[in-house]
Amino acid sequence: MTKMHDVVIVGGGLVGGLTALLLAKGGVQAVVLDAAPVLDAEKVLATPNPRVLALSQATIHLLEQVGVWDKLARHMPYTGMQVYNQNGYGEIVFGQASERSPIREQWLGSMVEPSILNLAIQQQLQAQLQDYRTQAKVTRIEQTPQGWRIDLANGERLQTKLVIGADGANSFVREQAMIDLDVLDYQQIAMSCAIRTTQPHQHVARQIFLPTGPLAYLPMVSLDEQSQGHWQSIVWSLPSDFAEEYAALDDKSFMHLLTQSSLHMLGEVTAVASRAHFPLKARAAVHYVKDGLALVGDAAHVIHPLAGQGVNIGCLDAAVLCDVLLQDLARGSWAHIQTLRRYEHSRKGQNQAMMHSMSMIGWLEKTTLTPVVWARNQGLKWVEQTPLFKDLFMQQANGLAQLKSTRYAKGRAVD
Repeated sequence: MTKMHDVVIVGGGLVGGLTALLLAKGGVQAVVLDAAPVLDAEKVLATPNPRVLALSQATIHLLEQVGVWDKLARHMPYTGMQVYNQNGYGEIVFGQASERSPIREQWLGSMVEPSILNLAIQQQLQAQLQDYRTQAKVTRIEQTPQGWRIDLANGERLQTKLVIGADGANSFVREQAMIDLDVLDYQQIAMSCAIRTTQPHQHVARQIFLPTGPLAYLPMVSLDEQSQGHWQSIVWSLPSDFAEEYAALDDKSFMHLLTQSSLHMLGEVTAVASRAHFPLKARAAVHYVKDGLALVGDAAHVIHPLAGQGVNIGCLDAAVLCDVLLQDLARGSWAHIQTLRRYEHSRKGQNQAMMHSMSMIGWLEKTTLTPVVWARNQGLKWVEQTPLFKDLFMQQANGLAQLKSTRYAKGRAVD
């Protein structure tokens, strides 16, 4: 007879790996089906990644709980954030610049290359899980009276009481479960690359709102010690026609454009590497759960990269789902539909609010209507001058408040 597993997680990236490790910490061993191969540590460490993920304090705290954070080979903490308009006077500044490597108490978060993070997660999954599979291709997922049946390309069939879809924006789990998806096409393309600037970033993440869309400068680690502190990862959201025009520029012209568009934010852009672009679409699963199935991370929602919160709200999904599952396990139940609905109720509303607020901010920042421009600039100045509202913004950004009702709240001993 086919063994009945308690939980199978499809997807072994940040959110899927974190979910598995949190469950393992609570005494539940998941089967993890990771489509990625075993990573070559030497190659990953020697290859700088032009993209970074802005990890919040809550995400860092969760990664510490499961032993992943200490395995990170490199990351770049940031102690300040600066947000302002190119054609206006509004500006908000959080935290402060730091010329030297900041102490932990000063961090607002940290920038981590996805490849470095994936390596650390994979190493911890290999160490902590009894059944972690790489290069696992799922070909079919079907609900049965007992739970869910998962067919693999190698001919193996798994039975599970609970399947967790952590397999990204184009989730096969979501598709097989026939969960509908709402899509909002921003008609924008995000350009990303790594750049070197003449002035150091001083551990500050910067975002300037241009008439075409937001341009973010995110501090990143340099493998060259002589240029340490001068490299940033950029994300530039642009209308599709602008993006096509900019993508066609040679590196020298593109660096000049960046320097001018950013108002010399950090002086001249003197080098660029690994230019890429991707379309921007918001996606929201109509349901996060079905009987014996739950979606987490990008499988459930994808938001505008405006505030860099997509990966962080995915990690909060993992924490809340694991918390409710382990609560009910302590009562002698496992993956009951009411348990899964508690997770959905807790996370769906917050995630939708984040998605719609990012869409609204994006529209407000690119509009040229004079009354809106005036109100936008006045609003930024008002928030900057009101400590209470700045604190609320920071609490939302660091994510710690959303962990307070869970076993993973900062300062609470994890069971």
